[in-house]
Amino acid sequence: MTVTDDEATAVPASAVSMGGGGTGSAASAPKRKAGAGIARFAGPAGALVGFFAMWYFVHYVLMSDNRKFLVPPPHTVINESILTWNIPRGEGGTRTGGGLFKLLEGLWSSFQVAALGLGIAITLGLVLATLMSQAKWIENAIYPYLVAIQAMPILAFVPLIGLVLGFDFWSRVLVCVIIAIFPIVANTLFGLVSVDRGYHELMTLNGASRWTRLRKLQFPAAMPSIFTGLQISAGLSVVGAVVGDFFFRQGEPGIGRLINTYQAASEESQLYGAVIVTAVFGISVFLFFGWLGRRVVGHWHETRSS
Repeated sequence: MTVTDDEATAVPASAVSMGGGGTGSAASAPKRKAGAGIARFAGPAGALVGFFAMWYFVHYVLMSDNRKFLVPPPHTVINESILTWNIPRGEGGTRTGGGLFKLLEGLWSSFQVAALGLGIAITLGLVLATLMSQAKWIENAIYPYLVAIQAMPILAFVPLIGLVLGFDFWSRVLVCVIIAIFPIVANTLFGLVSVDRGYHELMTLNGASRWTRLRKLQFPAAMPSIFTGLQISAGLSVVGAVVGDFFFRQGEPGIGRLINTYQAASEESQLYGAVIVTAVFGISVFLFFGWLGRRVVGHWHETRSS
């Protein structure tokens, strides 16, 4: 059977269909990306709107007239504590003063405590996890005590910390370290010991030393777990800074001390503003370490896309 030139050079219909579909798919890729971006922010935005709607509902519907001052509406809180730069003490009927300037001063103090505490927790946590990954007896000796520290409420440590270090800056830093260290240790240790045995055998065949194995195999493979622990601990360090402010009041006051002061003075608008600023601070720290983790491991570590 002879085949004509036209038949020999003809492109199958299925190939044409596939080519057309590929072009359409490429053309629609930006639209899908834009839709994914909108969907990514639509959820948090909807939750925020729902939160404020519930806040208004509590103030105007659930609270009686003589108790409405306990839950001021969102616009009052934002206007008096965030959009107002500085309210001197005694002005406008306030006994403590307020405004965004005072909140930022307290936030800066808490930021210093949280940053230093997180830095110490990261350093100590990575060292402990590395040591435990290299010898099982070290893990058996240290890990149970770390679990015990994590399980005990921080209030149990407050009297001891106060007796040893006093009630100033370094006591607040130690609270941050105690609260933030366990996720770093647990996630780093998990990542270091979870490397596939086949890779270890390959390193053994090539005569790799323990240090080379740790540096070129275990730590790169553990990076996703390490950054997960860092992200969790970063948020907990903010919690530790605020908790430390409540109990250790010597030195420069942090945002937690302002919250305590506003509560005692019944300055509800300033109190809610301080809580909002603290929440934004904690969320920002959490998102920053999430972004940093994606920058470091996102090019080679498969993540969930939706």
